[in-house]
Amino acid sequence: MGAMPKVADYWTALAGSFDAEPDHGLRSPVVRAAWAARLREWVPGSGADVVDVGCGTGSLSLLLAEQGHRVVGVDVSAGMATRARQKFADAGRRLPVVLGDAAEVPVRAGWFDVVLARHLLWALPDPVAALRQWVRLLRPGGWLVLIEGRWAASDSTTPWSGGVPSDVLAAAVGPWVARVHVELLTDPRLWGKEIEDERYVLLAGT
Repeated sequence: MGAMPKVADYWTALAGSFDAEPDHGLRSPVVRAAWAARLREWVPGSGADVVDVGCGTGSLSLLLAEQGHRVVGVDVSAGMATRARQKFADAGRRLPVVLGDAAEVPVRAGWFDVVLARHLLWALPDPVAALRQWVRLLRPGGWLVLIEGRWAASDSTTPWSGGVPSDVLAAAVGPWVARVHVELLTDPRLWGKEIEDERYVLLAGT
């Protein structure tokens, strides 16, 4: 727990500029529409209970709420949480945002249909333990929706710094789920630019 305030301070310092990245703020209608379309595929229908772990400024949480899902955001950073709440309010929505560590998510176990996390595992000191905990948050038949990638060489600050290849992530989560599907995310409309690194979504069903 000693490192958690430092991590929170790091992300709070970035909160004001975080949405400047096209895939963070989703300010471009093209980028926003691309993410909305993918989320409809990964979380079909409406009325699912979703926890967005490491929700940041809440862009994906808001899209899911607009698609009729019940969403709880979780972030370690008070600054990110404040930005998320303001984004929801500006859109005329009130979604709960809980302050908490991604490795010990302070929500009810066995309560969610979907656990969503985007580009979060690289920052965690024990990503495998976090994955195990996220699986416990799911109802039977629930899904992990993990938007990840491998974009840089590891600098050894965390086990998966620089990102995690899809085969490594699939092997890590495999013991606790019934099925795993990986889909590459190469569409530049998702990122607001062409990409050359590995980016993907891993869907893991219990």
